[in-house]
Amino acid sequence: MSAAPIDLPRWANAGLVPLVSVAAALLVAGLVVIGIGESPLEATTLLLRGALGSAEGVSFTLYYTTNFIFTGLAVAVAFHAGLFNIGGEGQATIAGIFVALACLWLAPLPGILLVPLAILAAAAGGALYGFIPGWLQATRGSHVVITTIMFNFIAATLSVYLLVEVIGKPGSMQAETPEFARHAILTPMHELLAPLGLKLPATPLNSAFLLALAALVAVWALIYRSRLGYAIRTVGANPRAAAYAGISPARIIMVAMAISGALAGGLAVNEVMGVQHRLLLDFTAGYGFVGIAVALMGRGHPVGVGLAALLFGVLYQGGAELSFDKPSITRDMVVVIGGVIILFAGALDGLFRRVVASGLRFGSAR
Repeated sequence: MSAAPIDLPRWANAGLVPLVSVAAALLVAGLVVIGIGESPLEATTLLLRGALGSAEGVSFTLYYTTNFIFTGLAVAVAFHAGLFNIGGEGQATIAGIFVALACLWLAPLPGILLVPLAILAAAAGGALYGFIPGWLQATRGSHVVITTIMFNFIAATLSVYLLVEVIGKPGSMQAETPEFARHAILTPMHELLAPLGLKLPATPLNSAFLLALAALVAVWALIYRSRLGYAIRTVGANPRAAAYAGISPARIIMVAMAISGALAGGLAVNEVMGVQHRLLLDFTAGYGFVGIAVALMGRGHPVGVGLAALLFGVLYQGGAELSFDKPSITRDMVVVIGGVIILFAGALDGLFRRVVASGLRFGSAR
């Protein structure tokens, strides 16, 4: 017999439940730190100082946040359609191939044309690679979870082949393309802000961060202020009711997966055009999978996704600094802390919803 659904106020579901899950995860992480003989308070201080205590730390934090915004939004859009897109890594990989081809083949164009075209190429590559699993589910009944997992491996294999046999840098022992032309890369943030009198250290943070913020606004407008967004949410809530209302679930599934893949392509824009300035193997570095946790913690809402992305950005940058200051707290332990947060935000979501519901009932009874 299934448990009765837990009804919570919207503010509690969107804000309080994620906060409680994160607090519980950090408590468990603190116990792990105590277990190795270190002070959790000192470790937390060092982590926050490394992520937010300097201009360089903040810049690195926002660089990681940029990746997590794109991948979190990609998962969130699919969530609204009732889909679980875990193919962000593969979609970003294909987007990286598309953006590299655009930057290399269209290099004679001026930057004012080349950069937008390369960004559109990344979105198109990701959208195509997201559309195919959506089409397979909508028309063939192939579950999108299985197909996106498989497509991750196909994309990785295709990337290896192309970098080694087709578009690789001649004479290089590393699987990579030639470096892009100067006018084909995104402007670093320290150069972008210098004319305004803001001096920042040179870091990987670039103008893709502004694209990520724009994507947050665009997804909010799409999901909550457009007819297409209403159709996506209706299909996600009840496909039969959507069909009865004249909405085609099959069409919405394909459209939602294409949008999801296009957003995942933002990861390629940030890494390939903004940081590496060439296509490398494994540039996705697991960001696509972390995007699942970002979307879960953010409850699929762009504001929540932005905040959750910032949290993981703090963990990534602060964790790197923490491992330098406290060698006993290795980088792997920081990854474990992130894994605990993912576990608590995802698999134990129902538990924390019950905890919050009980707390609210107790407060109202008093």
